[in-house]
Amino acid sequence: DDDQHKEAHYTERERERELLATTAIDGIHINDNCCLVKSQKTPLKKRSLYRIITLNRYPKRRMTIMIQKNLLMFMMMMILPSFVTSFAARSFVQHSSVFLVTRGRSTSTTTHLHMVRNRGLEQRTESATPQEGGMTLYTKAGPLEQPDDELSVGDCPFTHYVRMVLHEKQLEYEVVPAVQDTKPRWLIEHYDGKMPALRHSRECYTESDVIANYLDFFFQEPSLTSANKQDTVAAKDAVDGLFPAIAKYFKHTPDGDEEDEELKRNLEESLDKLEQHLKEISDGDDGDGTTFMEGEQFSLVDCSLAPKLYHLKVGLEAFKQNSVDLSTQYPHLQTYMDTVFARPSFVDALYPEETVVWGWSNARS
Repeated sequence: DDDQHKEAHYTERERERELLATTAIDGIHINDNCCLVKSQKTPLKKRSLYRIITLNRYPKRRMTIMIQKNLLMFMMMMILPSFVTSFAARSFVQHSSVFLVTRGRSTSTTTHLHMVRNRGLEQRTESATPQEGGMTLYTKAGPLEQPDDELSVGDCPFTHYVRMVLHEKQLEYEVVPAVQDTKPRWLIEHYDGKMPALRHSRECYTESDVIANYLDFFFQEPSLTSANKQDTVAAKDAVDGLFPAIAKYFKHTPDGDEEDEELKRNLEESLDKLEQHLKEISDGDDGDGTTFMEGEQFSLVDCSLAPKLYHLKVGLEAFKQNSVDLSTQYPHLQTYMDTVFARPSFVDALYPEETVVWGWSNARS
């Protein structure tokens, strides 16, 4: 019976370890029983936050240990079970204090609580696993026609990316457009005012890739991560450098000079790479003909890419007189754009073309 129990949980353990090791939050595999996950910097004096996940044969004995860089509680690590305090973990975190979460209940030292209370967000006391609800997304605001107008969602493609993920997961959230004067004080003081910023209950995350991976990791239905890692790597390689090429081309003035032509060629090189990837995906498709960046599965790469292609489409028409003919030069890309632009998650998070023009006009001035 014991052998059957071990075998029943083997797949679950392997899956959890793989998710931790491949997430964008810098998963680090330590040994067969332990994974160390580095999340983004906490607002507490901008120290890095680490999470050690122990993967025991029995889920009831599984525990999560939150470790914050601080000399205070280093010695406590020495008395924890040996399967947690492996040499690799001790050498990685070095000076650490411990925050222990077991089976949905959290405990910590008085010193730790005192430090957390000063970080700008409340101390988390509920389940260690995030639950749906309580999500607020702070984002760049759009143009104001009148000074007293209500703030609207701006042109940020990274916010659009995060919102697409939220809509794909059918998660409820509140979107709060903000300018410098209306940002919450805690966001400015502890997160440098960075947006998009997702506040979920009593936690906050910035950087669009971190937010997207956080959502896909904890809210897995539907999954936006391909089971084939090679497909993900190939998709990311195909879009690498595209948005910087778009931004440099759109920002440059005057239009049509020698430098502008060089920037256009750089953009076309990036588009050529993307077109070739989509062609290979399409040629290898044996399904209904609907293909995305990682094949038939819609993924985080698609959520990230679609808003940038929207900016490309609008900007070429508004500023560059359609100097790059997408439909003629890049037929597979045009087909892909038509597909993702019609997807409900893209449409539901969309902002007007005029907002895109407003944003790039500010960057060109």
